[in-house]
Amino acid sequence: MDIQEDTNRLGISAVSVHRPSWILNNAWFGETMPRKFSRHTGIEARAISLEDEVTMGVRVVRKLQAETGCDLADCRGILFASPSFLPPSIADRFLGKSQARHERPQHAARQLTKRLNVPQIRTLGINWFCCGYSRSLSLIQKRWASRLNLQNNDFILVVAASRISRITDYSCSQTAGLFGDMASATLIAPLTSRRHPAHFELLHADARREQIEHSAFNFEQRANVPIPLPNGGVAHADKRIVYTLDGMAIADTAPRQMSAAVASALEASSLSGDDVNYVVPHQAGTGIVRFTGMKLEEYGIGGQLINGLTERAGNVSACSVPFALRETWDQLSGIIACPTAAVGSPGKPEVLRGCVLLKSTPYHELRRTQAA
Repeated sequence: MDIQEDTNRLGISAVSVHRPSWILNNAWFGETMPRKFSRHTGIEARAISLEDEVTMGVRVVRKLQAETGCDLADCRGILFASPSFLPPSIADRFLGKSQARHERPQHAARQLTKRLNVPQIRTLGINWFCCGYSRSLSLIQKRWASRLNLQNNDFILVVAASRISRITDYSCSQTAGLFGDMASATLIAPLTSRRHPAHFELLHADARREQIEHSAFNFEQRANVPIPLPNGGVAHADKRIVYTLDGMAIADTAPRQMSAAVASALEASSLSGDDVNYVVPHQAGTGIVRFTGMKLEEYGIGGQLINGLTERAGNVSACSVPFALRETWDQLSGIIACPTAAVGSPGKPEVLRGCVLLKSTPYHELRRTQAA
């Protein structure tokens, strides 16, 4: 393998997470929350951010810098993924031009790099809802890696910021308690990097759209929407744009989409189901993850299934996989499959699905042994 090809091989060197300090417990919802909600989802509480997505992104990058010592002068690109911005069709329908522009992920990505004082680097903002992480890594692997030609000290950041609380109808029994706010930052570096040694090699990343029978997702503008307050009280918004979700349809299709995404990724990588050591799926809820495990068994895909990370976080959307990687970092070894599933475009009969395949590096195995 020549040097040029080797520098295009990338890995995850570090993941940092920013959790807002305000935690909203299930008790706040009262009778709005179904009695079996926590049993089906594993969710007991979730964080809510009073800061916008860009500020959350700045906070998590600064935390990554503090934890790793990385120098943004060596950063060659930032891919910013946020599932809580209104899609263009929705923003244009309900908002004026100026407000709608602030809902564009690319606008937010530029604001992020400006506030980080790196405005000239390659920047891209995307949504892709709960598949934002797999889509980001796919774009980096398939488009950015060869173009950027990263050198030994160079790196790329994948920053995800989810603030779905701002588009939630807290009076809706199906959706009110599902999501939590969070931001994550993932440092991607060449496998040859000594300054930022990779823990997990990026073997494969993909995200794509799949057709389903009926639309399961949309947005509405509703009146007199209750909004939680940090003191435990409630306010009401005269008008609020909120997402709507067919929870039963998503719960049915998500396990099938995630398991199929893993099977497709393994085939593309010339790997078998027996090669998988761990499966770290999008933590949509304990029930969905459990059913994903059952579907994976039908494909003959083994590996230990990571579940149960939603208890104090909720579904953190695009931050779900990096959050799960961070939480299980020293446990993971070998081949790790990270499938995702998400809603598609509003009002369209589609869903999104993706999968990231990782392989622990010798450096990770050494550090893992030392930590044991």
